[in-house]
Amino acid sequence: MSLYAPPTTAPPHEALAGGAASPERRLRVGSRSYPVVLPSIRDARLHLAAVIITIHVLGQVALDFAVSVPQILVAILVSALIEVVWIFVREQRLVWPASAMLTGSGIALIFRVIGTEHGDYWATGDVALFAAVSAGAMLSKYAIRYGGTHLLNPSNVALVAAFVLLGSNRVEPLDFWWAPLSPWMALAYGVILIGGVLITSRLALLAMGAAFWLALAAGLGILAASGHCMTARWSVDPVCDGDFWWVVVSSPETLIFLFFMITDPRTIPVAPKSRVAFAVGVALVSTLLIAPATDEFGAKVGLLAGLVLLCALRPAFDRFGPPVAADAEAAPPVPAARAPRRRSRAFLLLAAPAVALAAGAIVLAGSPARSAVDVPGEGEIMDLAELPAIEPFAMPSPTLGDGQVILGNPSQAEADAIAAVLGQNLAIESEALRRGEAGWLSAVNHGNRLFRLLDVVAAGQDGTEVRVATYHVDELELIAVWLGNMQTTASHGFKAIGTVEYEFVDYRTGAVRDGGSHELAVTFAMGRSWEGRWFVLDTPSTDGD
Repeated sequence: MSLYAPPTTAPPHEALAGGAASPERRLRVGSRSYPVVLPSIRDARLHLAAVIITIHVLGQVALDFAVSVPQILVAILVSALIEVVWIFVREQRLVWPASAMLTGSGIALIFRVIGTEHGDYWATGDVALFAAVSAGAMLSKYAIRYGGTHLLNPSNVALVAAFVLLGSNRVEPLDFWWAPLSPWMALAYGVILIGGVLITSRLALLAMGAAFWLALAAGLGILAASGHCMTARWSVDPVCDGDFWWVVVSSPETLIFLFFMITDPRTIPVAPKSRVAFAVGVALVSTLLIAPATDEFGAKVGLLAGLVLLCALRPAFDRFGPPVAADAEAAPPVPAARAPRRRSRAFLLLAAPAVALAAGAIVLAGSPARSAVDVPGEGEIMDLAELPAIEPFAMPSPTLGDGQVILGNPSQAEADAIAAVLGQNLAIESEALRRGEAGWLSAVNHGNRLFRLLDVVAAGQDGTEVRVATYHVDELELIAVWLGNMQTTASHGFKAIGTVEYEFVDYRTGAVRDGGSHELAVTFAMGRSWEGRWFVLDTPSTDGD
């Protein structure tokens, strides 16, 4: 077996993306030889791969991406192997699988499995899911064809299918926001923007990308102005209005979608005007799909799904304008001077009602996200003014821990104020348990902690002794915590170190017995209602609570 270049000029073969053709080689196996297509340094796919690999490296070393190296490699290798085998069986050629490797690396960049933690660099858990999504992407590439090429963007359609079928309790897309602004994030932005602009300019797709971004910004602006909100793990409060608009349109994820997914030359219309119309259509449909989403999972899937739907309509866009002319002589004749003016007037007459209709549809589609965002503290709760005066537990000034969220980070003074509320809430909670006043608990607790303590009071009324805690906190650290698997709002978590004294109360007899003193190491998760009240939501890590 040997790899060699034939001594004579090889016949023409398929040019690689970006107009770069690699020199042909042939692999000789016994008496047979097979053409071998190797990558060319001028291949735009290699330049794109360099950008994506750089983002993967930054994600592992600096941006806390929750994906392991084996998961990344499996996604890339499965895609590459399927393409190599497919082409060899059909064409008896060995081709460097540049496109397939991009598909796999794109999947690994966006796809996340719940439970994978950053820092587990060599974890092999759930690699089968990455393999399955990559295989599904390649299946769509070869099974769904139009005009001699694949109709749908392979990684895009496979990701949307995986998120829809597996759901947010199993998988999730990479966050819109990766990390707080830092030199590493600035470097990631630089790599995406510089690489994206250079590659799309070379492929004459920069105008298409700009059209998408402007249309998306306009559509999301209408949505944000209507009062849209969504929850996200990188924000303590729901992300609403102008904050929502800014974080989505400037998200590195949105830029990657713009530069490296919707501008795939193989899955977009041929004519420049059709491409611009296609990009605007993707932006509009994505906005309509984002509009009803109340959490980041739904918003991100909506953004990706817009491209799936528009790719399915690509044959209609190819009728929008003439194909790109191969040379000047083949260009279509210039119409008479009056024709463009007539078309321009007709376009303007149709544009205004079309924009108004689109704006109305966006506002209407977004109505669920203006009323259904789950904010802790809403519902039937007791007013604090109805409670007797109860001395709050003393709380030290909290230190501000690492890993805080991007939106909603408090200052030291704000952290001190929230810690004081925690001391008040815990004191009221203890007195409510001591007296068996279940209604008082709703004034200071919400979510899992409220339900758990209500069960304690109910059991006490049935004769079970109730354990009442008095907290003495020596150290307090403020961190971000998440109380669910979905991409929902983060909570302020106060890591408390100190001691806790217990007493056991019998509601029926009024007897109280001492339960002793124990070490305390617990995280109290705090959430805020629309009205600004802070509640204790849960204790996600507990020792002695």
